[in-house]
Amino acid sequence: MSDGVSRDGKNYELVMFDLDDTLAPSKTAMSDEMVDLFRDLLSTAKACIISGGQYGQFQSQVLDRLGDFPNKPNLHLMPTNGTRYIRWSGDDWETVYAEDLSAEQKDQAMRVVEEGARALGLWESKTWGPILEDRGSQVTFSALGQSAPVDAKAAWDPDGRKKESLRAYAAERLPDLEVRSGGSTSVDITAKGIDKAFGARRLMEILELSTDDILFFGDRLDEGGNDRPVADLGIDSVHVHGWEDTYTELGAVVRG
Repeated sequence: MSDGVSRDGKNYELVMFDLDDTLAPSKTAMSDEMVDLFRDLLSTAKACIISGGQYGQFQSQVLDRLGDFPNKPNLHLMPTNGTRYIRWSGDDWETVYAEDLSAEQKDQAMRVVEEGARALGLWESKTWGPILEDRGSQVTFSALGQSAPVDAKAAWDPDGRKKESLRAYAAERLPDLEVRSGGSTSVDITAKGIDKAFGARRLMEILELSTDDILFFGDRLDEGGNDRPVADLGIDSVHVHGWEDTYTELGAVVRG
């Protein structure tokens, strides 16, 4: 049984995090400092990472950095915005559920989002990896490719207007699917009604927790941001601006 952590006089059994630009720079491994702090957190509380990224990113950005760490049962992973839930079985990381899209849904989503990107002038010729990705339970459009450097992504759409125009285009043409703004250059498409609040609710059911038991850290808690649905559930949330900010705020919670 984990003791949990405290913030502003309130106790929490589980701390939940976004990944990119919250625990680490986008598509980048956690820093040495964050790894040490995260291990300290897992020694006293449960933690969950919920992100639009696929499981491979969780492996390279988090699990590979943590190594053979103790307290693995305290870590819960929710890739692709909570459409998947993965936890430690005692021998390996096991998938508890996966809300996969059908082949027809994925084909339609890819076709519409590519058409939209080309029509809006957002289909880039210089990219770092594929623009469209089938993540099983999620189709993701990444304007500059999956492996684009952080500075290039930050410069592509600083005010979010490009992403929003594509999200609106796709949402209008995919009424039976959920179309949401993802990371700095991405649009995510999942089954209808699925967002990070869906993942948070499923986790609360499985772990028998309430909103009062959870503290959430995210960088997109603004209106329309992909972290906002978690806060809208009534979960106490900390709006951070990069992993360094998370490190400072989390350090105060974990180490006092």
